[in-house]
Amino acid sequence: MITEMSFPTRIVFGKGALREVPNNLARLAVKRPLLVTDAGVAQAGLLGRLKSVLDASKVAHAVFEYADPGPRVSTVERGVAAYREAGCDGIVAIGGGSPIDVGKGVRLLAAHPPPLAQYDDARDGWRLVTNPMPPMMAVPTTAGSGSEAGRSFVVSLEEAGRRAVVFASQLMPSVAVCDPELTYDLPPRLTATTGMDALAHAVEALCAKGFHPLADALAVKGIALCAGHLVRAVRNGRDEEARAQMMVASIAGAAAAQKGLGAAHSIAHALGCIAGVPHGLAEAVVLPFAMEFNLMAAAPCLAEAAIAMGEVPSDDTDRLARRAVERVRSMARDAGVPQRLREVGVKESQLKQLTDEALEDASHLANPRPCGPADLSALLHAAY
Repeated sequence: MITEMSFPTRIVFGKGALREVPNNLARLAVKRPLLVTDAGVAQAGLLGRLKSVLDASKVAHAVFEYADPGPRVSTVERGVAAYREAGCDGIVAIGGGSPIDVGKGVRLLAAHPPPLAQYDDARDGWRLVTNPMPPMMAVPTTAGSGSEAGRSFVVSLEEAGRRAVVFASQLMPSVAVCDPELTYDLPPRLTATTGMDALAHAVEALCAKGFHPLADALAVKGIALCAGHLVRAVRNGRDEEARAQMMVASIAGAAAAQKGLGAAHSIAHALGCIAGVPHGLAEAVVLPFAMEFNLMAAAPCLAEAAIAMGEVPSDDTDRLARRAVERVRSMARDAGVPQRLREVGVKESQLKQLTDEALEDASHLANPRPCGPADLSALLHAAY
């Protein structure tokens, strides 16, 4: 079998790496970047820290700050307008998954015609991503989505009432500046849910259909790092080792996800669109149920995940696979994450609509066990 593989972008990693942003902009020949962020990042003072670094190096820049709850088409379109009005020649997205995804959307539409919906991966929209795009730098302030090392972004299509995943290799940020110091003041709840998102990327990528041993290795590493450091980071946000290792776990999980994801992500995307559940929180609740669903199809992979989380290797693959589910549930519980959808505001009356929305999401196509409407419905009812 012939397969093509690729590896993530250049990553500048370490405590204090934020100071390297001007140098890396110069390497990209960007003279006037648009800073893309959300109101939460600005209020936390992180945008101000970036602006101070740029001002000290006399780097001219413009700012696009939004207050929407997640990446929306209208948000991206406003960002594109800001990019053009300010005469920018590159993008620096700072924040969690949402600002980095918005930055990717701005980057795409700065060089390609609208509507954004036509680039949906479920409709092979990647075929339309052909034009050279402006350079983009991603500066993550959470350790979860890994969007700084990913080739895709998620966007809400308001008129269609659904979310789309836009995937193309050209969307990989030109460089990621990963400074663990930017995560030190992240609240425990956000630390937990974003960390569970990193874990979900790694677990689902490991189990996804297809052949990609490099992604598998990254996934195993990401799982091990989450097992060893997520709860520590939740309990002590100033644990420098835990924060740094969770940022590595986030990068590893996102890089592994180039292999594919699974049912948990399709359901999580639906939960965000229909019920307004933040993505990391949705993943935290749904992941163990999706793992249970996949036991019969992915036991060897789940057994490998269990060993990465600390289980003693044995010949009993099925037992190890079940232990992986129990380990993930225990990790979420120790991190203070809710266990059921009813605990995060989902209504039973929404389950049918959530099933329909999840079925439209392309993530489940890589799930090791095929997912029909009845399967996704059963998963949602089990998690409820």
